Amino acid sequence: MAVRGIRGATTAAGNTPDEILEATRELLQALVAANRLDPAEVASAIFTTSPDLTAEYPAAAARQLGWTETALLGAAELAKPGGLPHCIRVLLHVNTDQPQAAMRHVYLRGARVLRPDREGETL
Repeated sequence: MAVRGIRGATTAAGNTPDEILEATRELLQALVAANRLDPAEVASAIFTTSPDLTAEYPAAAARQLGWTETALLGAAELAKPGGLPHCIRVLLHVNTDQPQAAMRHVYLRGARVLRPDREGETL
């Protein structure tokens, strides 16, 4: 078994706890579905948020989804001119027998602009 990395990103509608948690739950559920994961296979998740998201930790959404044994870490990104507003990113470390090439990265909502090469990809 190996540890594989899976990336994902989304944008929240605004800077309220509900908006941040809703967007994060949607992203995590999409990552689990796209990769046919059991959440117990997720060893850790590193979340980052754009500087304009301060009302809630995205990791709280993982706990709400039952990820109680997963190590979680959150960080704020640097303010950068032209940076994507209300952006939530995550890097999952997953215990799996699947090769890295089989991992499906997910970009939702406004974060799709971060990976135009994945436009139209079925996840």
